[in-house]
Amino acid sequence: MAYLVTFHWGWLFASLLLGLAMGWIAVVHRGQGVSRVVARWIAALTVALIGLAAAHVVPGRFGYWLDLGLMLFALYLVGCAVGSWLRDRVVSRPPARPAA
Repeated sequence: MAYLVTFHWGWLFASLLLGLAMGWIAVVHRGQGVSRVVARWIAALTVALIGLAAAHVVPGRFGYWLDLGLMLFALYLVGCAVGSWLRDRVVSRPPARPAA
């Protein structure tokens, strides 16, 4: 993992910044999300890929790409969470007080 961070820090940082931007925008966007069934399939696929990477089942170049892709995906999700949180903190208004 240190090798990936050392040589791909620019891509990892870009993934974090992209997630930050998308998290900021996602609060404003009110489009349709994915269904629960699709969300569960995506979660199961992600867990399976993490399991493959942790067990070192995929050797060579494809294992390297899998590790790098999972790191990029994780940083993107962290950026999305931080961007959404920052947008909420910066843009949200305090609740209106009732008139006396």
